[in-house]
Amino acid sequence: MPQADSTVLLREAAALHARGALAEAERLYRQLLRRQPNDPNAHNLLGVLARQRGDAAGALRHTERALAAAPEEPVFLANRGAALAEAGRLPEAVLAFRAALARRPEDPITLRNLGQALCGLGDAAAALAPLEQATALLPEAPEPRLALAHARREAGDAAGAAEAAAAALARAGAQPALAEQARFLLAALGAAPAPDRAPAAYVRDLFDQFAPRFEAELTGRLDYRTPALLAALLGRAGLPQARTLRVLDLGCGTGLSGAALAPFARRMEGLDLSPRMLAEARKRGLYHALHEADLLDWLPRQPAAFDLIAAADVLNYLGDLAPALAAIAGALVPGGIAAFSVEVGEGAPFALGEAMRYRHDPAHVGQVAQAAGLAPMARQDAVLRTEKGAPVQGALFVLRKPKGALPAR
Repeated sequence: MPQADSTVLLREAAALHARGALAEAERLYRQLLRRQPNDPNAHNLLGVLARQRGDAAGALRHTERALAAAPEEPVFLANRGAALAEAGRLPEAVLAFRAALARRPEDPITLRNLGQALCGLGDAAAALAPLEQATALLPEAPEPRLALAHARREAGDAAGAAEAAAAALARAGAQPALAEQARFLLAALGAAPAPDRAPAAYVRDLFDQFAPRFEAELTGRLDYRTPALLAALLGRAGLPQARTLRVLDLGCGTGLSGAALAPFARRMEGLDLSPRMLAEARKRGLYHALHEADLLDWLPRQPAAFDLIAAADVLNYLGDLAPALAAIAGALVPGGIAAFSVEVGEGAPFALGEAMRYRHDPAHVGQVAQAAGLAPMARQDAVLRTEKGAPVQGALFVLRKPKGALPAR
């Protein structure tokens, strides 16, 4: 194909891509590659398209091909870094972002991506400089300011975090999801009233970003133990591991909790807000069905559908537990069992902490559960995991829906 024809085809494909016509753009990119298999621009843009579709493997493959053909191109380095970050390979992503910035130092998107990757590695202090530079380059954009607010919170600068979050909120304009996240961060910092729950978009984005490295971080660095503790408490409460129950793993994540619940399950379903978490859970082969939905929307449409509903470290993203526990009760058969964990707080029914999760008073949880028609079977105080070197104190509950209870209507 003559170079002029290649340029026209690439321009047409990129225009379709920019309009959101992904299938048509992909068809033209691949048409170009059939004639010029090493075209770096086509591979780079196919990598971007793969990221938009959540195809981490495809993004890595195409960004690698683009860099092989043009290893000094800053745009290709930046997109390679983004693909590596979304695949959970954060140390490599940081190297790629820094290489891109060495060649194009005033790229605000790459500066923001570098800061967020450094935060993900636990180095919030190092993240501050690139994020502050990104906000200076894009002074009216809310996204870098919100990223800076999170980094300052992680670095222990609550006042600076609140200032950046307020600035992000002031610039959010017609982006309601971003404004909601800024308000939620302000609430966690004590600078705004706490809502009854975390924004669904915040939870989904948080776990989408966390999905590729979720298990390694939780079971390694954070010593996560809630699913195993909850399964053991179910056993002590008298539930046999006989694979006879219809089980719902609420907030199933990558399936860590499903693995602990599998000995109880004849049929197991999982529910989660995060599509990338669900993609990881699907690989386990444990679940008969997986559902991407908000539990408060989905559960009321499942009357008397499950024998056991378990929620490991899920309800800490909800403040007022009354709607969730009522929905869980409605989705249980008479005689069905609910099992869940909460992080423990005192002095109020629930409170939003700086970690952006809710803590609950166990006595109040018991009262709310009773009001939902769930009777206590077992309860245990437990350390759920460690965070910043400190134990996260929690409480585990096992409750039963009375056998005489009527199904929800």
